[in-house]
Amino acid sequence: MRKLPFIIIYAAAFLTFGLLAAGCHRLDGPVREEEEQQEEEQEQEQENPGTPGIFELAADAIPKMGAGWNLGNTLDSNSNDLDNMWIEAWTDRTPADYETAWGQPQATRALIHMFKEAGFGAIRVPVTWYPHMGTITLHDQTKWDRTTWTGTDVDPAWMARVKEVVDYVIDEGMYCILNVHHDTGAESAAWLVAGEQEFEAAKDRYKALWQQIADVFKDYGEKLWFESYNEMLDPYDSWCFASFNVQPARYDAAVAASAYKGINSYAKLFVETVRASGGNNAQRNLVVNTYGGCSGAGSWNGHLLEPLTQLQLPEKPGHIAVQVHSYWNADKFAAEKSDIDKFFRDLKTQIVDRLGVPAIIGEWGGGTNEDTLDNAQFAKYFSQKAHDAGVAAYYWMGLSDQDDRSVPKWSMTRAKNVILAPYK
Repeated sequence: MRKLPFIIIYAAAFLTFGLLAAGCHRLDGPVREEEEQQEEEQEQEQENPGTPGIFELAADAIPKMGAGWNLGNTLDSNSNDLDNMWIEAWTDRTPADYETAWGQPQATRALIHMFKEAGFGAIRVPVTWYPHMGTITLHDQTKWDRTTWTGTDVDPAWMARVKEVVDYVIDEGMYCILNVHHDTGAESAAWLVAGEQEFEAAKDRYKALWQQIADVFKDYGEKLWFESYNEMLDPYDSWCFASFNVQPARYDAAVAASAYKGINSYAKLFVETVRASGGNNAQRNLVVNTYGGCSGAGSWNGHLLEPLTQLQLPEKPGHIAVQVHSYWNADKFAAEKSDIDKFFRDLKTQIVDRLGVPAIIGEWGGGTNEDTLDNAQFAKYFSQKAHDAGVAAYYWMGLSDQDDRSVPKWSMTRAKNVILAPYK
């Protein structure tokens, strides 16, 4: 074939392209520009997932979570009692010793896969950290004087096991919420207590803990969420609302005010610490809990809504959500139905509308691990309400329990099926 001079070919091509462009610009130009912009954004997200603005907002992620479940009584297991630190006293204190101390087998990839295959979209991984931080020295065989607690470094073997379990969830493409669990609560070993003085005493250790967690997971993608603390109580171990256990009045305004200020201080420190830790943590979705995880459910006391109304958002809405817990008596489901309805209305009013952030029910259940018809009826109603309200809800524990987790197989097939039904 005869070859034309390059300049002639180039000129002809340029003229042809110019004519085509002139004729097509108004139709194809903006469309092509938009396609190119989308391609660039996709490439940017793949190459640099830490670019600000790329992680989905909390409100956009919640509907994608679907039904959730708690891997409970596993990595959160601990001795609980300062006068009887039995795990520390009578075991080798390996990660496996703690993970199995409360009767559950070690978590496996197969267990998490079973939940994924069934249709669950999210797993909450409760973790208790204090037994694995610094040095715990016992006296009188089993007692721990916490004033002797030194150091804040997390045991590398423990952190590695936590990371391994988180990876089980993330590798399935599921959402994972990682938290600080029985470091709070009513047991004597809990060291995170809601109160102004208590916050001042614990803040340095709390910050050091979250610095370490945040650093290990800083490069993880948007499906890993951090939860600030579990069910933090005042010095009187008051449930339902702060100062409820103060006798004889069952309410003390000064104690309550201090507790709520303490909660807000922990939440603020948590967010600031994670955001400053680098990697993807500047835009990671974070969860702060109400006082005690209390939900305001019921109408038997005028202070019930305070854990919701007194919570202050530690940063502007976007990459943050608020969590409550919700337990009911499945045997009395018919009588409690109106209170359940009110509970969901209050979540919308006090969290979604007032604070402008999505709500998470981090734990819920009917008060039994038996797969009864009553519990199934309750679970069906509650799961449907959560779905319709756009609230992510994580069932506590029992769906696969104890030896069944080793197989793995379901312990509560009825409950599992009705919980998943709204998300099918």
